[in-house]
Amino acid sequence: MIFTIAARELRSLFLSPLAWTLLAVAQGLLAWIFLILMNDFRELQGRLVGLDNAPGVTDLVAAPLLRVAAWVLLLLTPLLTMRLFSEERRSRTLDLLLAAPVGASAIVLGKYLGVLTFLLSGVALVALMPLSLAAGATLDFGKLLAGLLGLSLLVASFAATGLYLSTLTAQPVAAAAATLGLLSLLWTVDATGIGQETTGGSLFGYLSLLRHTDALLLGLFDSADVAYYLLFSMAFLGLAIRRLADGRLRD
Repeated sequence: MIFTIAARELRSLFLSPLAWTLLAVAQGLLAWIFLILMNDFRELQGRLVGLDNAPGVTDLVAAPLLRVAAWVLLLLTPLLTMRLFSEERRSRTLDLLLAAPVGASAIVLGKYLGVLTFLLSGVALVALMPLSLAAGATLDFGKLLAGLLGLSLLVASFAATGLYLSTLTAQPVAAAAATLGLLSLLWTVDATGIGQETTGGSLFGYLSLLRHTDALLLGLFDSADVAYYLLFSMAFLGLAIRRLADGRLRD
């Protein structure tokens, strides 16, 4: 049943003009950034030849591209997740869904897998840009794969947050605004005046989505970063399941 709901959600996204428009705009913007980064790399090549351990195309093109992609997905994801439950609640189809012999966890996970698959297809399209350089340049595939893993985990956490906040309101715009606000807060939570050597600074640093992403984009694979994103996504999915189950009990 989870995969049936996921397929239904994915089909609705692929048939949605809004989803296609957002994906096209995002890919167009990232393609433009990619060309700018490539032009800058060509201009720097002459100065990098004589340097020991000079940064390569992966460091100067792929990593910055993935970092910009993370910002783009931060803006894109709330617009794709805002309708997951808000629209169902507003059109009163959520009551029919809850009345069906389907568990709340299956409903949440199905919708989550559907929107996540759509978002990961966008990540795959971004990955094709640096991969195209392998034909004429030497890529560090270890760094590139770590960066793509970080971007995928980041998208998964974005989608889980947006899905949960979509269960709280019948207004999709409100869900999108709340998702963007919360993700922006978690993105920059360590950009405070608290020093990292203090207990508060260490806590803010650990909670920051940006800090864990930067490590992976630099090719520094750490199981703690992977665990952070998995726990983050599981926490918001758990909250969404609890919210949906509570709504079913009230009905």
